[in-house]
Parts: sequence; structure tokens; C-alpha cells
Amino acid sequence: MAVNDVYSQSDKRIEEMLGDRFKSLRLNKNMTQQSLADAAALSLNTIKALEAGRGKLATIIAILRELGELQQLDQFIPEAAISPLQLAKTQGKQRKRASGLRVTEVEGKSPW
Repeated sequence: MAVNDVYSQSDKRIEEMLGDRFKSLRLNKNMTQQSLADAAALSLNTIKALEAGRGKLATIIAILRELGELQQLDQFIPEAAISPLQLAKTQGKQRKRASGLRVTEVEGKSPW
């Protein structure tokens, strides 16, 4: 699915598509839901919920680990890279929080 197509989908539909992809991945590895549940130390109902689009992040990690596909997390959410200009601006320090917008900035007024 193309990036633009994803944005046209509801959150629920994206969850269902991810569940379908987990099911396909499991079937390609020729594993039953029960064998995957046993290998990942999860319940059968947890596997069924994931494949129905109702999975939790910890479940997703455990399943990817058992299916030998944990590296897929790098494609799921790639590590954010800092540009050299941002690095110079912050003097080599990593950001620990966002500054957000001040009320006056939101209203279009200068704080000074």
C-alpha cells in the first residue's frame, strides 16, 4: 500500500491490515496460532486478537521475535536522524523534550 493510501484509511482499517499481515507472516512460516502462542509464551486469544487488529505493542514485539522478523521494527518506525545543522545548533546535545508553542506564538503575536 502506498503512503498516500494509508492516510486515506481509518485507524481501525490500518489495525486490520496489520493483523492480516501478521497472519500472512505466520502462515508463510507454516505455524499455527497455537504453536506461535506457545513459542512466544502468549495465549491463543492474544494471537487471535493481534490477527484481528487488536494487538498491543509488547505482543507485536514478541511475535516478530518468534517469527524471526524483529528487524522489521526498523522499517516500522525508523530511528530519527539528526541533521548536521541541528546537531551544530544544539552543540551536540540530544533533545530530551519538545519546547512546544507559547500561547502568544499560537495567536501570532511576539512574546516580546
